[in-house]
Amino acid sequence: MKKSQIWLERLSIGSLFLTLISFAVALTINARFIYVADIDYLNILDFVNLSKERLLENYDQLIAFLNRPWVTELNLPDFTMSEGGKAHFYDVKKLFLFDYGVFLVTFIPSILFCFHLRKKRRFWRLIRPFQWGMAAPVAFLSLLVIGFDRFFIMFHQIFFTNDDWMFDPATDPIINVLPEQYFMHCFFFFFILIEVLFLIMMMIGKKEVQGDRIR
Repeated sequence: MKKSQIWLERLSIGSLFLTLISFAVALTINARFIYVADIDYLNILDFVNLSKERLLENYDQLIAFLNRPWVTELNLPDFTMSEGGKAHFYDVKKLFLFDYGVFLVTFIPSILFCFHLRKKRRFWRLIRPFQWGMAAPVAFLSLLVIGFDRFFIMFHQIFFTNDDWMFDPATDPIINVLPEQYFMHCFFFFFILIEVLFLIMMMIGKKEVQGDRIR
């Protein structure tokens, strides 16, 4: 392969990684079933004078704000919020939209790259990159198991430039119904998704190799 072709392939593999990661993020942040299950599992209703149905209405309204670019005001029916709290959720909204942007930008190039690999029978080229890719989530999961508190703080320090995420329950009672354990479950779900997606890509490559050997 020419040097230009090698770099093009590397860029295409990077695009494919970004597509899969942003897709997994999108599925995770919209995985409503995790919160529904955690309401009971974490006894969240003990910290708020609301029914499960009413709490989910507030949750759905929050997610709608985070997902929809045209919604610019966050007003939850049963939770007051400080200016700092609103500012943090607006920062989270920007991350949501950034993730969707990454997915939209990389999706078509990644699909075209996969078709190219399929046509040229070069899917085997994805085996090694995705083997390495599968190792990263395992390392992160180890960090989560050892100490999620520290990981959670580091995550916010990396992705946010202020301390608005440090909610005071007195001024931002929404934090009472968004416990840290819920976010831990979301991270676990994300890493499992990533492992599955990476494994699928790797197995497609291995299946191609096995098929060529049979021929």
